Amino acid sequence: MLKGLNRRNFEDRLLRDVRRRVSTFGTFSVYAKQSTVYVEPQEASCDMDGAYDAMKTVFGVVGVNRAKACAKDVDAITEAARIYLENTLLAARSFKVESKRADKTFPLNSIQLSQEVGGALHDAFPHLAVDVHHPEITVHVEVREAAAYVHADPEPGAGGLPLGISGRAVTLLSGGIDSPVSSYMIAKRGIELIPVHFFSYPYTSPEAKEKVLELARILTRYCGRMTVHVVPFTEIQEEIRKQCPEEYFTLIMRRFMMRIAAAIAEQTGSKAVVTGESLGQVASQTMEALRVTEAVCDLPVLRPVIGMDKEEIIRVARKIGTFETSILPYEDCCTVFTPRHPRTRPRLPDVERAEAKLDVETLVQAALGKTERIALDS
Repeated sequence: MLKGLNRRNFEDRLLRDVRRRVSTFGTFSVYAKQSTVYVEPQEASCDMDGAYDAMKTVFGVVGVNRAKACAKDVDAITEAARIYLENTLLAARSFKVESKRADKTFPLNSIQLSQEVGGALHDAFPHLAVDVHHPEITVHVEVREAAAYVHADPEPGAGGLPLGISGRAVTLLSGGIDSPVSSYMIAKRGIELIPVHFFSYPYTSPEAKEKVLELARILTRYCGRMTVHVVPFTEIQEEIRKQCPEEYFTLIMRRFMMRIAAAIAEQTGSKAVVTGESLGQVASQTMEALRVTEAVCDLPVLRPVIGMDKEEIIRVARKIGTFETSILPYEDCCTVFTPRHPRTRPRLPDVERAEAKLDVETLVQAALGKTERIALDS
């Protein structure tokens, strides 16, 4: 729950996202009351399972319940709980009832309502022990304006903030494990994503490009519709190989990536650049190397996985469903012309001298002019 004058903005964003996500599963009424979003089917043909699963991937939702609506009457509430939660109650060994009385005209207070419903359920399911501290199941009763609602314990939602509430950012999306995770993590903070992928055909294959697009498709489950910018990177990498010292290949390549990402950010109204860099994981991700690569970018560079080790990143990748795609054996542009002995502690003046032979602006503009934009929807 948010307090303050901007709370309505957050709720409006969240409701917009919820409506869009459930629209493919039928006609639903979506509205918010007292920090709760209600998603109610308007037709018998609505796919409740699909809508329920979709709600668990909407950023800004902390928990999700499937609830039974009933009349605001103790007997009706008890009967709804007995029938709706019968299988769950039969499988449990202990329970308690928690009630919320948002409608203050209801004659019983929350404690009294819990006692009434709890006593009736104990009579109906005598094998259940009452445990108010560590119950196996909690029966939730909410008396709201329109109706009373009965449900079991909520399942976790995606959490975070509604998409777009924190602005927009360009995210560098490769075919590896880290960048999809960093994209997911920053989107969870309410940031709308503009993915940018650098494609080095023929050194990287069309299958490698499709792999990245599939990663983006998986992310749309959480991040909503996105437009992937596929930037041709072959000419830049070949010029770097011809003109620059080998030990600086990767650093100069990444400086070009940051320049292009910043230009796309300006085109799209983005306020930051997101990368999947993890401190010390590879030679180009030492503190000195990060300083050198970000020096060409005036925007904030956000690195959500900077302090995570590989196992932590893999756990998130498995959770969001990108891991199996990320490990498919297709190369990406970062593996092209990899130096045998890269500089791990570079100095900015040395790198600037190393790339001085390149016509940086012409190369950047040529890549931007040939960028392919691919729209994806969830």
